[in-house]
Amino acid sequence: MKFNRKSTERIFNFSLYLVSLIVILLTIGLLTVIFWLGLPQLKWSFLTTNSSYSTVSGIGIQLFNTFYLLLLTLLISVPLALGTAIWLYQYAKESWLTNFIRIMLEVLSSLPAIVIGLVGFLLFVVKFNLGFSLLSGSLTLTMLNLPLLTRTTEDALRAVDPRQIKAGLALGLSRWDCVRKIVITNARSAIVTGIILSAGRIVGETAAVIYTVGQSAPQLDWTNLNPLNTASPLSPFRPAETLAVHIWRINTEGSATNSLQVSTGAAALLVLLIVIFDLLVYCWLWWQKSANVQQSK
Repeated sequence: MKFNRKSTERIFNFSLYLVSLIVILLTIGLLTVIFWLGLPQLKWSFLTTNSSYSTVSGIGIQLFNTFYLLLLTLLISVPLALGTAIWLYQYAKESWLTNFIRIMLEVLSSLPAIVIGLVGFLLFVVKFNLGFSLLSGSLTLTMLNLPLLTRTTEDALRAVDPRQIKAGLALGLSRWDCVRKIVITNARSAIVTGIILSAGRIVGETAAVIYTVGQSAPQLDWTNLNPLNTASPLSPFRPAETLAVHIWRINTEGSATNSLQVSTGAAALLVLLIVIFDLLVYCWLWWQKSANVQQSK
């Protein structure tokens, strides 16, 4: 039986639509189950109270640890990614060194998270003697997050019209002033988009966090604001348990009767956080597009 070109194209298009439909249905089914079981658990007491593994009641401290780890990671990774992207784009000459750096970034981005977590454990927890701590976790997540953030930032910088830089140099601006006042200003929306998307990846990470931050949520003294004291919630040197790790642990080691309700509630909240990050991206892009349209008028 022979197929002509149109028949082959129809079969190929049908296969693509079928695969896409299956993926969409699986995603909708998974989200439906998570929200059906988890949304009824999302009450104020559930979001603010703390849990132990004998009495699982809330995720307050895990939620705080998740946002604090996100903040620490972004404080480290964003300046490094932005500086690396600016150097690769504007200052570094194309050579074997820049090609090697880009290849290493690609290799690092393709490594499994559990491998990077093991490297972070051996390097920061053991070698640098930081122990299981938020600082070890944020440094490890920086290794995990840096390639993607650097690549998206460099692409955003290269998307700026180079004629604007030449015009700035012709007007007497230094190269750094052109980067700071022209390139970064025009690429700001794309850079922020990359940061928000990477934040969603950080929030949902589990494997690297288990190896470096730990699996325990010790009781904290919320009146202690000394970041050098491990009893303080602001201390980056204390072990912690994030929301993603909490979901994994109470399903594998928890002995409480309501472990399923708590884990589904935490999973629903985690999915909502990632959805919120994605919506922030779209809102930011829409706002930037509206602002550009107003300026063009």
